[in-house]
Amino acid sequence: MSLLALAFNNLRRNLLRSALTITGVAVAIIAFVLLRTVIWAWTVQVQDATMERIVTRHKVTFVMALPKRYVEDIRAVPGVKNATWANWFGGKDPNHEHDFFAAFAVDASSYFEVYDEMQLPPEQLANWKANRKGLIVGPVLAKKFGWKVGDTVILQSQIFPGDYEFKVEGIYTATRKSVDNSTVLFQWDYLNDSLPERAKDEIGWVTSRVSDPTTVMATSQKIDRMFDERDTQTLSQDEHTFSKSFMGMFSAVFQAIEIVSLVILGIMMLILGNTVAMGVRERVSEHAVLRAIGFLPSHIAFLVVVESGSLGFLGGGLGLLLAYPLVNLGVGRFVEENMSQLGFPYFRVTPAVGGLAFALAIGLAALAAALPAWGASRMRVVDALRRVM
Repeated sequence: MSLLALAFNNLRRNLLRSALTITGVAVAIIAFVLLRTVIWAWTVQVQDATMERIVTRHKVTFVMALPKRYVEDIRAVPGVKNATWANWFGGKDPNHEHDFFAAFAVDASSYFEVYDEMQLPPEQLANWKANRKGLIVGPVLAKKFGWKVGDTVILQSQIFPGDYEFKVEGIYTATRKSVDNSTVLFQWDYLNDSLPERAKDEIGWVTSRVSDPTTVMATSQKIDRMFDERDTQTLSQDEHTFSKSFMGMFSAVFQAIEIVSLVILGIMMLILGNTVAMGVRERVSEHAVLRAIGFLPSHIAFLVVVESGSLGFLGGGLGLLLAYPLVNLGVGRFVEENMSQLGFPYFRVTPAVGGLAFALAIGLAALAAALPAWGASRMRVVDALRRVM
């Protein structure tokens, strides 16, 4: 019998203990994968952000409005290929009182040119532009509420009072993971016409697209300098920096999640180390006999490490087999449908996260066996036999 076969055979000595250890490792891996997926799902917006777009907002805070006339000024800046604008509307369907989602009033003529990762069939886009009350819906939201092209929808806002009636003219598809698939878009003109005179012709922010990504910083500075002497100053950032600065507000939360994931791995190591140590103590006589018939100390250490690594392998594999459907089909679907506006447009286990979790399960299992393996290999044959006797 080879050393590997002997190590694997040792797992069957106490099936209940091995099964409980494997289950403990699997639970730890599921928790680790879920926490790492939370971090990845949030940061994917920064990773996928394009360097070709500049976001211009009010210099003081994002919630303060800009004059709409700024759009034409920005379009005239050298290097700017196109610019569009939007207002945050917030949204809920009166038939679903507790389901809030992202809703934006946008410029129909330019929005999909600047945000080309949101795509529509040409006929749906044309119908939406022709209908002042047209609505573009994300696929996740359409599925959740059962909305179809041609349906009449009433929306209410968290900011603007009243009921707004729309006709669903299209359902977009996203080519980037950073796109929220639970968003609705409608024409800014429809919202602007419904507002009192004092609130008309104001926009939330301007997004411009540049011809050369290497000029983004210089173009951003030109835009801000242009409005320095006006009543309303601006802050312009490339999309990557803008997303990163927004995420910076939640850095403490991410650090806490990182710490919790490390604590979970530490607990997993303790479970494995305890199991391996118990097994080593129970097999002192066997190790002594193996040494007596010619096995080297390194062989004994190898047996202990491989046994622990096998527990990590089985526990990590079981954890991943459970984590993928649990996260992708359960938690992930719920998050995408109900929390996409909080920064989780795409919530799935990635191969990188899965691979990291599996590698850590095996590696930390082997590491947990280091001390018991060292003790077993250092034990003298005479002392081991004396302890047995």
